[in-house]
Amino acid sequence: MNFLHAIVLGIIEGATEFLPISSTFHLIWSAKLLGLVPTDFSRLFEVFIQAGAVGAVVFLYFRTIISDKKLMLKVFASFIPTAVVGLLLYKVIKQFFFNNDFLQLAVFLIVGLIFILYEKFGSHKDNKKGLEMLTYTDAIVVGLVQALAVIPGVSRAGAVILGLMFLKVRREEAAKYSFLLAIPTIFAASALDLFKMRDLLINNSGNISLLLVGTIAAFISAMLVVKWLIKYLQGHSLANFGWYRIAVFTALIFLFVL
Repeated sequence: MNFLHAIVLGIIEGATEFLPISSTFHLIWSAKLLGLVPTDFSRLFEVFIQAGAVGAVVFLYFRTIISDKKLMLKVFASFIPTAVVGLLLYKVIKQFFFNNDFLQLAVFLIVGLIFILYEKFGSHKDNKKGLEMLTYTDAIVVGLVQALAVIPGVSRAGAVILGLMFLKVRREEAAKYSFLLAIPTIFAASALDLFKMRDLLINNSGNISLLLVGTIAAFISAMLVVKWLIKYLQGHSLANFGWYRIAVFTALIFLFVL
């Protein structure tokens, strides 16, 4: 991996972490397109640069985080079931989900189709609830839905946004909640991974510049995408993300399978 790879992957991480298109899926398949062979360092890099994406949300929503205690308690309630599922399935996630190309591609496509079908046939025109109307039961349900994102291709953000829309929450409000929920979720997952890879982190101290470059790139791209998505969802549906998934799936099938 060189600095160009670090910048490209950092931008992809930041740009896709908060869009309903699965950042993990994009990192895995972007690395394949770049011809990067999976190594211990590349796995460390993918975990480390998530700090940049999370940092962007903390920066943009710092006032909400420190002032809206009721909302943050609900965010924490959503985090708990996700954390439990993540811990119970940790080995399966790393050893099976992350290495099963067919599963990733199939899930990526299926979720895209769900977006399109929901926007066309779902009863989402009455989605007028704000986050202040969210109950703790709703929050726990959202956490369980988010847990589906342990499979690369699902998208943590997509699962949360769609789950909240089923609960009649407005799209832009659902996106905001997914941003806030990313903070404890990604922080905890990354902390666990980095703890398990602590020896690898120490042994790769000479590559700290690559890690920092990727993290900064992720921070900047995430800042831009978070601001854009809120505005976008005020007047657009998730269907376009569904069509994007179908286009990417088709391209990858031709490139890697056919």
